[in-house]
Amino acid sequence: MDEARLIEKLRRIEALHAGATTDGERDAAGNAAKRIKERLAAAVNRDPAIEMRFGVSDPWARRALIALLRRYGIEPYRMRGQHRTTVMAKIPRRFLDETFWPEFEAINASLHEFLEEVTERVISEAINGDRSEPAEVSAAPQLARKNQ
Repeated sequence: MDEARLIEKLRRIEALHAGATTDGERDAAGNAAKRIKERLAAAVNRDPAIEMRFGVSDPWARRALIALLRRYGIEPYRMRGQHRTTVMAKIPRRFLDETFWPEFEAINASLHEFLEEVTERVISEAINGDRSEPAEVSAAPQLARKNQ
């Protein structure tokens, strides 16, 4: 998968979660963010925003989460003293469960698939083409340790 195909896939994910039902709506990915923002505004009126804490240790997933929050006008933050892996946001629970989180999971899975493909290709071409797992041995060897 190349970057252009990944970007198109992410746009289709957004269109899917925006509720696009026809081919024309799915093709109009630019309107997807607008429809999701409208859904969020409606959700805020019926379902007050709650403070959510996301613990995201994967730096790529954390970046995607923050970008998606900002895309929909939700300001991510962190309380003083919280770990850098913590992302806080005020978001309506129903919107989170029905729209935001499923979209984030789909985006994150697509990004990981892309990063894995690129990593495997680069390692194979630049370092070594043998991508097999290490052999399994029956007895643990005496290990030497090197402290850094």
